[in-house]
Amino acid sequence: MTRTLAVRLDNDGDVLLAGPALRALAASADHLDLLVSPAGQAAARLLPGVDGVLVADVPWSGYVPPPADPARLQALIARLAERRYDRCVIFTSFHQSPLPMALLARMAGVPYVAATSVDYPGSLLDLRHRRPEGLHEVEAALDLVRATGAELEAGDDGRLALRRPLPPAPALVPDRPYVVVHPGASVPARALSAEHARGVVAALRADGWPVVVTGGPGERGLAAVVAGPTDGGTPGAGPRNGGPHHVVDLAGRTDLAELAAVLDGAACVVVGNTGPAHLAAAVGTPVVSLFSPVVPAQRWAPYGVPTVVLGDQHAPCRDTRARECPVPGHPCLAGVAPADVVRAVRALVVGAPPRDGAPTSSRPASRPGTPAEVGA
Repeated sequence: MTRTLAVRLDNDGDVLLAGPALRALAASADHLDLLVSPAGQAAARLLPGVDGVLVADVPWSGYVPPPADPARLQALIARLAERRYDRCVIFTSFHQSPLPMALLARMAGVPYVAATSVDYPGSLLDLRHRRPEGLHEVEAALDLVRATGAELEAGDDGRLALRRPLPPAPALVPDRPYVVVHPGASVPARALSAEHARGVVAALRADGWPVVVTGGPGERGLAAVVAGPTDGGTPGAGPRNGGPHHVVDLAGRTDLAELAAVLDGAACVVVGNTGPAHLAAAVGTPVVSLFSPVVPAQRWAPYGVPTVVLGDQHAPCRDTRARECPVPGHPCLAGVAPADVVRAVRALVVGAPPRDGAPTSSRPASRPGTPAEVGA
């Protein structure tokens, strides 16, 4: 039996982008475990092909990494050693080093370790992969696993995918085509301001769309400002069958699987460069991406679905990887007018609403097929 450990120690969105590569690894292994951070475990449990999920909070990764605790690291090494993996494949973003994890894998007795590395790895890596220029993060991960000899199964088109069925969408989701607006982001430099997002919601509502505002538990205050009073008069309330000005606030009211179901039912998703953009791509929903260029859109834009990228991709913050916006006024996104977002939604969606009526369809003209769900 071939036992493989894959590692992706980042947020939910990063874990989702590794999904196609993980399916390729699963096709060449008898058992595939995925080691993730606490911030990535919800996405890991949704991925086809993954047999088991291990969670570790490590000191070299994360927005607020924990202290380096020798006892915790020794416990992780022991946990990996118990599982007697035959190989370990470490996925990282282009600016991250796999070598701390490679050292732990070696200490756990894993005989074969592969990763992409620009740094000299000594004897830590059996396969030192070099990332070709110009690849999206999804394609770069697939390039790494192909270098190990793993390939996607026949019929798997390499797009993002989730295990199905998804849970039923919450009852407050409109029963006609709607647009999701997700204003927050795990990295502040990639988020919309509350007032900017509120203007986007108002423009979409004026165009005839019911709007669902989403966010995590820590984004309830942001979402309440963005959504404003709902049809029921209270943020977070509102009838299921709203009129042309219907808005629903679901911030903090869904887990990741339920959020996926909400995105799956949407005509389009308006979101920054953050995890729900990739969650929308994983369910095949088109995305209007309000993309702050602190990282390259070429590598991080929604993958495999119809997408319109908005935002100044040549702003001064370009490629800085800044977590807080380094330019006063957040000009890369602030310059996107709400009317631009409405036009982008209309460009992506067949049957966009007539000016005085409701939407009639939720599917884009070029919506791709659903990826094969290996191991679901």
